[in-house]
Amino acid sequence: MTKGFFVDLGRMRYRPAWEFQLKLWQMRVDERIPNTLIFVEHEHVITKGKSANDKNLLCSAEKLNEQGIDLYSVERGGDFTYHGPGQLVGYPIFHVKKGLAGIRPLVRKVEEAIVQSVSRFGIESKGSMQLEKGTPVGVWVGADKLAAIGIAVKKWVSFHGFALNVSTDLDKFRMIVPCGLKDKGVTSMEKLLGYKPDFDQVKTSIRTAFGYVFGIKFEAKRMEDFA
Repeated sequence: MTKGFFVDLGRMRYRPAWEFQLKLWQMRVDERIPNTLIFVEHEHVITKGKSANDKNLLCSAEKLNEQGIDLYSVERGGDFTYHGPGQLVGYPIFHVKKGLAGIRPLVRKVEEAIVQSVSRFGIESKGSMQLEKGTPVGVWVGADKLAAIGIAVKKWVSFHGFALNVSTDLDKFRMIVPCGLKDKGVTSMEKLLGYKPDFDQVKTSIRTAFGYVFGIKFEAKRMEDFA
């Protein structure tokens, strides 16, 4: 196994976490740190991907502001997505091989790690690459998306990542057409299980699965360690 870092930011607004992952992305590009996985639970925010259709945002910026929901345009591909309490967001700052030979396996392994992890809670899910060709990227339970994946790769280092709905308020997704998919739904571990799973247990499960799938032995670090 290779050495890697793991940072749990706890609950944090989007911008400082975004700035932190960009800092670590640059450090990884410069080879000052090994592959690093960041966990965070965001306050309410909607992010807009580079290929987003503005029609898929169903609330005005003013309305979002009134509700205390941030809105940011970010570097990842894809459309609009929502992050908020009860959702585990992970940012793998990993070096990948050049071209699709590196990017596609990265996405496949992220899906695989999530599928393995939620199976330990009794949830049967599938990643897009296990399903029929053309299935949108993510982890699915039937026609409902359990985890969204939106990864950016620049200078062969990944950033942004996945969002797993643990006990997320699914009503918040009504503010958008999630990932631009009008004919698909969203779900959560809580909805599927009928109870609210322990958030820390889910974190541990996901971290363990990432370590296994990517062959990384993670060393825990704090945000201050990267000052």
